[in-house]
Amino acid sequence: MPGRLRSLLQPLNLPAVLTWLAVLLSLRYDNDAERGAQWLAMALFLACFLGHDLLPPSRPRWRAWLFVPECLSALAVSWLAPTGGTAPALLVIVAAHLALALPPRPVLLIALLLNLALYLILRHAGHGAPFIVTLIFAGFQSFAALVAHYARSAEQTRDRLALVNADLLATRALLADSARDAERLRVARELHDVAGHTLTAMTLNLRAVAAEPELGQRREVQLAQRLAGELLGDIRNVVQALRDARGLDLATALRALAAPLPKPTLELDIDPRLHLTDPALAETLLRLVQEALTNSARHADAERVRVEIRAEPDRLRVAIEDDGRVRGALREGNGLTGMRERIAALGGRLQLATNARGALRIEADLPI
Repeated sequence: MPGRLRSLLQPLNLPAVLTWLAVLLSLRYDNDAERGAQWLAMALFLACFLGHDLLPPSRPRWRAWLFVPECLSALAVSWLAPTGGTAPALLVIVAAHLALALPPRPVLLIALLLNLALYLILRHAGHGAPFIVTLIFAGFQSFAALVAHYARSAEQTRDRLALVNADLLATRALLADSARDAERLRVARELHDVAGHTLTAMTLNLRAVAAEPELGQRREVQLAQRLAGELLGDIRNVVQALRDARGLDLATALRALAAPLPKPTLELDIDPRLHLTDPALAETLLRLVQEALTNSARHADAERVRVEIRAEPDRLRVAIEDDGRVRGALREGNGLTGMRERIAALGGRLQLATNARGALRIEADLPI
């Protein structure tokens, strides 16, 4: 399903469109002389309401300004159809819409102004009980706004929990790899120190026995010498293999970190020669990619983030680039500053720039 169509099918939109349709149908019982203006105001309201979902998230100011014609068109319908009784229902939609996009204080202030304007419109039209009608619809607006506010809070909490869970999964993956490495190292040391020492002593004793003229020519002694030498070589090979097998699975940890995010998607290109054994370096790379994903999702509206990690003899080079667009001048916030501090603590360097498309590019150089 295309992204724009998915946005139009959000949970708020269906009841809002049904309410709008009910108000539109009720206009036929009002003043016929204003029918054209009423329909024009209704069309403008629906266009502004749905326009929020069609605008990209990278344009928050456009979305905010779109509330102005939405509110004015809702009041215009109440002005053009003051006796129909259903026109103020559009303000209920506005209240819920505002609560989904703005903090509670601005929503409360705008709602007070809208209800004051509604009261004046009904009073000017000679309505019998303008205050009662305004109070009733203000109650509906409060209910809709509170439901929308708590739905927004629950969604934000869910997203934060998903990010925390992803962080825990990625950290657990690194800890599991680190624990396995520690166990491999312990087993390698035990084999080398205990079994290797015992076999070395056995080999020396067999060599001494073989030096005896009456025993050196016996086939059993020669076979025991050969087997002891082969076993000692096998143990050394096993110890070396255990040490060579050490390394943290950085790719699994990074994919676990990006899994809960609907976008951007993570594209990894990790040098197959990379053999990472330092947990501190692995954690720094993890936090570097985590901050890059967060910035791309929040500020650039990116669809993809590409992470390239290259290993050199004594350096580790990381390049991160998304397909979004940086809004305004490139400024370092707390996240980017923390990223720079983490890399500097390991003796590395961080460079931030924008590419030809205006997307953020992060380059890090770390010692191995």
